[in-house]
Amino acid sequence: MPKPSRFFPMLDLPDDWSGAITVVVRQGQVVVLDEHPEDVAPTAPRLVLGTLDGAACWAVDLDGDGVPDVEGLMPLMGLYGRVDDLRWTLAGRAVQLVEWQRTTRFCGRCGTATEPATGERACRCPTCGLLSFPRLAPAVITLIERDGEALLARGRAFPVPMYSCVAGFVEPGETLEGAVHREVLEEVGVHLASVRYVASQPWPFPHSLMIGFEATWESGDIRIDEDEIVDAAWFRPDDLPTIPPGMSIARTLIDAWIARST
Repeated sequence: MPKPSRFFPMLDLPDDWSGAITVVVRQGQVVVLDEHPEDVAPTAPRLVLGTLDGAACWAVDLDGDGVPDVEGLMPLMGLYGRVDDLRWTLAGRAVQLVEWQRTTRFCGRCGTATEPATGERACRCPTCGLLSFPRLAPAVITLIERDGEALLARGRAFPVPMYSCVAGFVEPGETLEGAVHREVLEEVGVHLASVRYVASQPWPFPHSLMIGFEATWESGDIRIDEDEIVDAAWFRPDDLPTIPPGMSIARTLIDAWIARST
């Protein structure tokens, strides 16, 4: 039986909240504090995130003028492992919503200052009525298997020499499965026989939703897109290169393949 959720996203807090958690955001850096935002930065813009174990959760934006400094700020990646997974996910939610709030202050259609929409997480233009919702960019990520091996690739944008699953953004009008087939063919040049959904993960770098798949190779030799990929190869579980850390769905896919293969 699934465990009940400990975090509930909300626009308005219930009357019976107990305790306070404030996620402070400044230029993409964060810190999670067990304090009320009034005690952290009373003049800074804030928004309600929801409740975690009954505690009221806020995001506070420190990028404005005249707001105090807060100690302990660090990149969201660096926060992983320093707090539990729920608080790290809460911090990621805060980073995304603060950035959305900053970038939707004016209507993208007519330039009028926006206002909060009633009853939903959106900004509304009072002049033309355009609704702007928090941005999510869906991306597929795929573990490709063939005869006990997995195809892993090193992306050109990776800051470290790390190999991961093939990934890419979904295009307008495209199904998730279609995006998997297209991205794999474009980036590493192989065709897939079957594609199976596994799980998804919010990925706030800056506003993606990673949708994880497992796939079976059908045909084709590796042929990389040199604009996107530095190298790609087939690897066995006992001879892996550097792979992503445990926070990522890529590592979840790789670990599940290793468990099946050994």
